[in-house]
Amino acid sequence: MDSEQTRKRIQKLGYGHGLSACDRLSVRLMASVALFFVSLSTPLWAADHSVNPPLQDYVLWYRNYDSPAIYALVSLALQKTPEYGDFRILRSQELSQGRALRELAQNDNRLVDIANVATSAEREVFLTPIPVPVDGGLLGFRVCVVTPENLSLFEGIHSLDDLRNRGIRIGQGSHWPDTPVLIENGITVITHSRYEILFGMLKKNRFDCFARGVSEVLNDLEIQNDPGLIIEPGFVLAYPMPSYLFVGPEDHPTAHRLQLGMERAIRDGSFGVFLQQYYAAAVSALNLGGRTMIILDNPFLSDESDNVGRQTLRNLRWRLDLLDR
Repeated sequence: MDSEQTRKRIQKLGYGHGLSACDRLSVRLMASVALFFVSLSTPLWAADHSVNPPLQDYVLWYRNYDSPAIYALVSLALQKTPEYGDFRILRSQELSQGRALRELAQNDNRLVDIANVATSAEREVFLTPIPVPVDGGLLGFRVCVVTPENLSLFEGIHSLDDLRNRGIRIGQGSHWPDTPVLIENGITVITHSRYEILFGMLKKNRFDCFARGVSEVLNDLEIQNDPGLIIEPGFVLAYPMPSYLFVGPEDHPTAHRLQLGMERAIRDGSFGVFLQQYYAAAVSALNLGGRTMIILDNPFLSDESDNVGRQTLRNLRWRLDLLDR
């Protein structure tokens, strides 16, 4: 792949276009190579206990920094790896999602070191994923933030055909991988590059539903603190959409530290405590078990992430029961 092709693919990173079969094979090959290099990235001071590891700063994308759950998860993974030394988590500049991922992919500055976003096959080529769904897979379950005066538009919607026939317009970020998923399923999508602007567009009737992940919507509305924004109570959109931590393609030490920290948290049970603490309330408050589930296809995932996402859909009842205890 020449430099011009690489540049164009990096520019498309935020959007999440699908890959050819050849590119999908490349994903798996690159993942194998990355694992080899990760195995070499254990810090030198881990073997020499007389050397104190330096304090490490990690710049976390600002929207993740402002999310109590994601900030807590990154902190947990870093705390589980003390051999890498003390750390500070810093808030990035307020970059759009597409800009943040391009900065990660270019790997030539420190505007952002870590970002948590939904995955796509394209993102897994040009970034290094930590392939553990950070919210237990809940990002692929989406509810509608709406205005009270438009709530009646959603009455009687029980299927994807109902959603299409009613002409419901959904707002999304222009670089979010959800956008092509919704379009692929025949839904009208209105986009903007800035997440914050979309709330104002909803209130101005530019679209009817701002689809937000179950794991993020309550925090969204708490930050907005706007009585003119409510959650539609009747249905949930569901599609395979794992959400991973991502780092730059050459940032093997950070990838290794996060991966190791997540694995330790899963083994010792603290990851389960994290899910319970930050997402059980959302599952209960949103009454996921009582909503009509409208299942959409997502053709834009790598084979591995598609398997993760589909397993999440199959295990929805078990996950709801677990988080609702």
